[in-house]
Amino acid sequence: MNILRRYQITAMPKTTKVKKKITKSKSKKIVKQKPKKISKSKQAPKGPIKISTTYVPKETEKYMCEKHKVYFRIKLQDWKKELIKANNEALYNGSMDDNVISADIVDQASSYTDKNVEMKAINRQIKLISEIDKALIRIKDDTYGYCLDTAEPIGLKRLMARPVAKYTIAAQENHEKNEKVHADD
Repeated sequence: MNILRRYQITAMPKTTKVKKKITKSKSKKIVKQKPKKISKSKQAPKGPIKISTTYVPKETEKYMCEKHKVYFRIKLQDWKKELIKANNEALYNGSMDDNVISADIVDQASSYTDKNVEMKAINRQIKLISEIDKALIRIKDDTYGYCLDTAEPIGLKRLMARPVAKYTIAAQENHEKNEKVHADD
């Protein structure tokens, strides 16, 4: 019976807390357990939040509730996939044109200019992909949707227009003014 009781005690789930009481008699140690209480706020969510494909965040909902986070995470992930696909296609198609060498100097210059413009666009998209990754991290950290300078809500309309926005409109204007001042130096 004691052996069976020991196995039952050690096979308890991790959500229980063990308190030991030791008696100073000649008999073996007696272990009693009290279940650990779990508060509702620390419990894991029942499952992932699911939203419909036609869902649009509303001003009447609590700002940056779970539905909003799921909506923006999906929007950012889809945008990232599109950018990666477009970059891969542009790089593949651009490498196909490398084999064509024209004897005409004007055609060569035109081709070089086109490739240069295309590479700048690809570099901009790569930077945008990096911004999307940072926004996805902010969603995980529960800082998405709030200004990095003022910690004020950015606003749903701004996030719908620019999901990678990091600042409120006023803070963004200040950043742009500072960039302009430093660029003039």
